[in-house]
Formats: sequence, structure tokens, C-alpha cells
Amino acid sequence: MKIVLDSNILYAGLYSNKGASYQILKDVRNRKVNPVLTVSLYEEYSDILRRPPLSDVINEREITGFLDFFCKRATFQEVFFLWRPFLKDPKDDLVLEAAVASQSRIIITHNIRDFKGIEKFGIEAILPREYLKRREY
Repeated sequence: MKIVLDSNILYAGLYSNKGASYQILKDVRNRKVNPVLTVSLYEEYSDILRRPPLSDVINEREITGFLDFFCKRATFQEVFFLWRPFLKDPKDDLVLEAAVASQSRIIITHNIRDFKGIEKFGIEAILPREYLKRREY
């Protein structure tokens, strides 16, 4: 299943190994889910993961290693159109843009309210715990 992960999922999953976000990263590692990645989304992930308090716990080499790993597991999606802005936050538009371009049906985020109106594109924003309930094994 192709999905797009909001940067807060990566951040939370790396910060703590106790939550649903961590389980999603384990699913990425085990190839049980196919994350989509664009150049813009990669840049957003790279920026977010280098912010405290995560950067106080994980060093630069570990962040770079994780991003390399994530790139190997993700499906790269080129974006040939720009229709932004659609959402209030331009960073959220990057996530939506990846989902639209890749025809992903799901965005996993901790902030579903930030993605209000995306059903217009046939996309649903869900919480990490909802993903865990729906995942197929």
C-alpha cells in the first residue's frame, strides 16, 4: 500500500519506540508499507529531524543514516504540477502534493485537522493508530 507520511510521524517514531509512529517505521523497515517520497518532502524530513529535542537524542550521523535508509525503502515520486497553495500550511501542501502525484489514498499524520478538504482529491488523512487498525497482514 502506498502512503505518504507527514514529517511528524518520522519525528515521533524516531523520538520514542513506544508509539504507533514507531510501529509505522518498523513497517517501512519490514517493507509492509510503501512510503512515497518527493524531493521537497525529503528536504522537509531532513529539516524536521534535525530539530530539538530529537537532535539532542540522535546525532547527525544517525539522522543521515535514517534518511538514507528511508530513501532506499521509499518510492520516489516526481511532481509535474504545482497547484499550491491548497492547505493553510505550505509544508502540509508538500505532503498532499506527494499523495496526489503518487495516487496514494492515505496520508498518515498526527495533525489530521491540518488536512481538511483533501477528500476532494480522494485522499484521507488518518492518525497513526488508525493506520495500525487498518493495516493488512
